[in-house]
Amino acid sequence: MGETSGQDSAKNVRLTARVEGMVQAVGFRYWTQRKADELALTGTVRNDADGTVAVVVEGPQPLVLNFRNWLRSGHPPGRVDNVEESVTPATGEFKEFWIVD
Repeated sequence: MGETSGQDSAKNVRLTARVEGMVQAVGFRYWTQRKADELALTGTVRNDADGTVAVVVEGPQPLVLNFRNWLRSGHPPGRVDNVEESVTPATGEFKEFWIVD
């Protein structure tokens, strides 16, 4: 019974984001991977044909929110103009964070 009580405060969530701006050919995916690794998050990042970058990260909610704030902070390379995002329950499908080519 007491085994799950500690997990409630660090519920795993999934952030799905579409990042718009000057985010391709500037190292954005690599810095995104480094930040996800630093926070021990799992998921993927990829360039889309429309010039945006698609990011999916999963992990404890406070760390995912930290990652989300970093995406919007101006610290990633390039220029982030807009982030469309949704937060849903994590699926647990990822074992690590990787760049999709």
